[in-house]
Amino acid sequence: MTTNIAPQTSTAPAAGLKQTPAAPPTRRKNRNSEELGGSAGRRLLKHLVLIAFGIIMLYPLLWMLVSSLRPNDVIFREAGLWLTSFEVSNYTEGWNALQSPFGHYMINSMIVVIGSIIGNLVSCSMAAYAFARLKFRRRNLLFAIMLMTIMLPIHVIIVPQYIIFSELGWVNTFIPLVLPKLLATDAFFVFLMVQFIRGLPKELDEAARIDGCGHVRIFTRIILPLMMPALATTTIFTFIWTWNDFFSQLIYLTDPEMYTVPVALRSFVDSTATSSWGSMFAMSIVSLLPVFLVFLFGQKYLVKGIATTGIK
Repeated sequence: MTTNIAPQTSTAPAAGLKQTPAAPPTRRKNRNSEELGGSAGRRLLKHLVLIAFGIIMLYPLLWMLVSSLRPNDVIFREAGLWLTSFEVSNYTEGWNALQSPFGHYMINSMIVVIGSIIGNLVSCSMAAYAFARLKFRRRNLLFAIMLMTIMLPIHVIIVPQYIIFSELGWVNTFIPLVLPKLLATDAFFVFLMVQFIRGLPKELDEAARIDGCGHVRIFTRIILPLMMPALATTTIFTFIWTWNDFFSQLIYLTDPEMYTVPVALRSFVDSTATSSWGSMFAMSIVSLLPVFLVFLFGQKYLVKGIATTGIK
């Protein structure tokens, strides 16, 4: 009869080796709590600094909002944000203060904005596809010249443009404000779309070409659907820049019936000797609402279009 005896495993430390004593649990807990407390303190300080900078940046807008609810004789005497009187009549008076209701000027601005958006989306996307995918002579040179036009201020080209449009009889119309957008004159958007298209795999073009697609079908069926983030970014930027544009609209629009929102706001100061500041501030708040709503609903597309240069 045999008896199987299992070997006993010795848990004693090997000879000559020193065993490091484990840290007490209370010490580890204190160290973790100190690290968590330090990181929480840093996050709190960072958020407080960001909130302070945000308040500083928003103070002019908040002051304009508060001033739109004050009487004219109190606006520049009270610099704070506290309301001692509530003047809602500034909005009703400002809406009907000019030759036409203020909604008429917002419609004029919307016509210019929609035309500019369509022009930039069509022309800039086609120019970007040509620079990114087509091979032709002097392509790099022409692309560099196109980028150099970004450095040209509008004051350099506004005089020859005005002479041309004046000879054509297009002054005091929306054509000078919309037609250049149809010619891919905004080099920033062309550059943005070129970088986006270069990030797309060329294998997609080759597969479409094997199936018999030409450049037109490749652009409309393959490239254009994948460019939605860049197109959304172009739409948002064009809306904001065109809606807030004052200089070019002041140059080309002379008839009060053709005024857009920025030019109409300037009329609150020029129309009478005593400027209606409360009404102007009230209509300025009204004119900011479309920009705020467009940025609010298109923020994720704006960030995605700038951050991405291809598909995931």
